[in-house]
Amino acid sequence: MKVLVIWPPHVPSYFNAGHHTPLYMMAGHLRRQPSVEQVDVRDAGVLNTHWKAIGDLLYQGQYDVIAMMNDFDAVDGFDRFTAYARELSPNSRLITFGRLSSMNPGFFQRYGLDAIVQSGDYEPGVARYIESVAAGTPHDPLPGVTVRRGEEWAPPAREGDSMPSEEWVLPDVREIPYEHYDRLYARDEDKFCGIPFRRELVVPAARGCPIGCEFCEVHEIFGLRERRLSVDATVAYIEESMRALPFEYVAFYAPTFTLDKRWVRELCERFLAGPVSPQWKCATTIHHLDADLVELMGRAGCVRISVGLETLEPDGHGALPRAKRIHGEGFGDLAAQCARAGIELNAFVIVGLPGTGAEGARRTRELVEKTGARFRPTMYTRLHDMTPSMTPLEISRYNRHLIADPDHAPDDDLYDFIFGRETRVTSVYERIPLASARGKE
Repeated sequence: MKVLVIWPPHVPSYFNAGHHTPLYMMAGHLRRQPSVEQVDVRDAGVLNTHWKAIGDLLYQGQYDVIAMMNDFDAVDGFDRFTAYARELSPNSRLITFGRLSSMNPGFFQRYGLDAIVQSGDYEPGVARYIESVAAGTPHDPLPGVTVRRGEEWAPPAREGDSMPSEEWVLPDVREIPYEHYDRLYARDEDKFCGIPFRRELVVPAARGCPIGCEFCEVHEIFGLRERRLSVDATVAYIEESMRALPFEYVAFYAPTFTLDKRWVRELCERFLAGPVSPQWKCATTIHHLDADLVELMGRAGCVRISVGLETLEPDGHGALPRAKRIHGEGFGDLAAQCARAGIELNAFVIVGLPGTGAEGARRTRELVEKTGARFRPTMYTRLHDMTPSMTPLEISRYNRHLIADPDHAPDDDLYDFIFGRETRVTSVYERIPLASARGKE
């Protein structure tokens, strides 16, 4: 079997390199399947290609299966890509996987695909479908996968599978177009979360989250029980990747990085002992941090902690899990701890959260900036409001930038938080030596 794993071309509304790791983990996983002889992987969603090149790839490749990655804000290229695939590689079977198909699988039935991964981890869903194609039974029910039978769609045989972390295949960094990722992070005014002027190695450290925020998809897709790489596997991957390519810091991709504090302490001690001692960043919650842990993380090379603050307005706490109901004093304490540890504090804030308005978001921003922390806003989005009948344009409003309901006017200047001029840009890159400078030490 010859397989193409691809994120179809589109203009991203937001860029987080961590969201792209499933593409490469899928490719690595499929290469281990007995029926698969060749896997090509392309990230065409980072402004690094053109449709002629996509046509060449499809026409010359003639793949048995094409696995198309999807996301909430990346469907504008799907119609054109599937048309190219059907015309230029007509014998290819098309399957899609990703965050949007896991939350709204019915939306993708309009594209004339052959299968849709709608539950469980993405890798086993695609792998099972490829096995069924190889066996000549592509219409049989599969765990976590909806399959097309003529004009009808057969539901999954059962819920999809969750893989233990020992079975994850981490991305091969030699396949990733880092020069394009670097470019998308270069302007900190865009309010993305990569560190400008420095190259990051993304380490997909965990899946799943027990907190269960209603505006987050992580627990819906990957479960309420966290699965996490071992410290040994994490350190080995960093060491191996840094031997392969020059990286200047590590970005841990985990929903709640400090959920397992013992694991974090063990990792920090490994970094302090060396020889692998990178500078790094992570995302977590204030509830899962304490002064001693922050101090240790700073000594072990952490340069930025992002926290899901969401809001400091008590009227907005009703929309948050108990662990997220943070007041100004608690945030101020954490900001002081991070400052002492030499760590930049990055606050994820949701504007338009029920119970809050622009004034509340403004007060939260003022308190965040008063502490010296970085303010990173997103728009409140109810992912469960998406329906299969929505148009691609309607779906694109669920990108955490726009107000999803177009009939609801952006009153109180909520868009000013998302798209207004940003004057407070990060300087944390100054704490991270360039790879070329380290090579001269």
